[in-house]
Amino acid sequence: MAEPDIDELLRPPSDRDYPPIERPASFYTPLRTFDLAKGDQKQYQQQYGDMYFLRLAKLKPAVEEIAEESWTEFEIAGETVRRVDRVLDVRQGEFCWMVGTVYMDMPLKPNILDDISKDHWISAPPPREKYVSRSGQDQTMLEDESGRLRLIGTPLQLSLLVTGCVIAVMGTENANGEFEVVDLKYPDLPWQPQRWERDDGLVVVSNGNGTSQVKPQDKRVGGGKIAIISGLGISGDEADTMTLDLFMEYLLGEACGRSTQNDVGKISRLFIAGNSISEGTPLAAQDELPDKKASKKYGYDASAYNPAPTAHLDNFLANLLPSIPITLLPGESDPANVSLPQQPIHPAMFPRSRAFSAIPGSEEPGWFDSVTNPWEGDVDGWRMMGTGGQPIDDIYKYVDGDERLEMMENLLRWRCGAPTAPDTLWCYPFQDKDPFVINECPHVYFVGNQPKFESTVIEGPAGQTVRLIAVPKFKETGEVVLLDTDTLEVDLLRFDLFNDN
Repeated sequence: MAEPDIDELLRPPSDRDYPPIERPASFYTPLRTFDLAKGDQKQYQQQYGDMYFLRLAKLKPAVEEIAEESWTEFEIAGETVRRVDRVLDVRQGEFCWMVGTVYMDMPLKPNILDDISKDHWISAPPPREKYVSRSGQDQTMLEDESGRLRLIGTPLQLSLLVTGCVIAVMGTENANGEFEVVDLKYPDLPWQPQRWERDDGLVVVSNGNGTSQVKPQDKRVGGGKIAIISGLGISGDEADTMTLDLFMEYLLGEACGRSTQNDVGKISRLFIAGNSISEGTPLAAQDELPDKKASKKYGYDASAYNPAPTAHLDNFLANLLPSIPITLLPGESDPANVSLPQQPIHPAMFPRSRAFSAIPGSEEPGWFDSVTNPWEGDVDGWRMMGTGGQPIDDIYKYVDGDERLEMMENLLRWRCGAPTAPDTLWCYPFQDKDPFVINECPHVYFVGNQPKFESTVIEGPAGQTVRLIAVPKFKETGEVVLLDTDTLEVDLLRFDLFNDN
């Protein structure tokens, strides 16, 4: 906080009239890519295997184009590398290349037997932090509709690979039936729209009499900022929200002087990227539950449900919404479905805030927009994509290191927003298309609930540029990310409580 602000806060009340500070308009268009069907149209009886074939069919042409450009007429020891259409068409000793889906055979990955043991009330092992085996038992496979082939070679050790990503590999099969990889290729970043390209398109509105007109565009004012926060972790404890109250007062201009208020007035939208509610207390085992013969007819059982966290979150949102629009993504600990894509948190959870939501059935978003996780849309002309952190947290279990930005970059270059789904990340069994396939490259990709704040800019082969943002947990760090909508530069705000110790 600037020094003049401190002096201003220490002054006695004044009768002076100050002109109101208006936030710049937020040009916000969600794409609704991950919305699931409603009611009986949403089925869970189909198999998950179709998702891998849908993903391979969608990404295979892009990988083949890159591989053909690099390996056509490529020679090794006088032998020209040829292309094979299927994994089972590989012949021993012949140099070739092919496209398939990676499968990581890791003994430490979750096993269906663990779920069966839970059903029989057997104590299941705790979830592992990493799937990587220290004994070297992990194997990398490449599969397609015909079969599966084991991959070995130095390029695999130098590349980050997880189950579900589609790649092209070049090499030869050895006497042991293993494919020795010499080189490999990714789909890389897809086509990226220009800023305002979607909004600048000629939106034709039918007049009903055979004529049409172009929908007028709103006046655009630059210089705005977007605040991104995650991991609020509201548990219902009064002392739990003190740092959050400081952030709320900052956004409302109540905890700062005039100069800082002018900076706060540039924030046009707030994104909350998952885990707004803290982890719930696990329910007791069936044999540990007390013997209750009487059931409650009205209200709820306080021993099984605590309404305080959602009430505090609702109050926090309701206090901010008259001043700033909010986009709320669910997270792993929020009251939403566990499998990806997580659907919007139900408006019944927000009795005060839902007044700012859109009318049911409306195509236009409301001032308060409870959205899916993952989410993508256009904000101030930029294509943005964000998640609550589950895909990156799951990729972390497949690798030795903890370089979150590298994981985020590879996820975009694989063109898949959740490559490990449905293998080790729960998701809906899609049959017609895989919505996790990234068709258009975003300008901004943010991931919530990460260990620390990190940010960088990556570039694609066709000049694409993407701002990567790892958003830390606010409850642990008190940090908020500010994104400049003109330059896509980021700043970090930190809120903390004074402690004599």
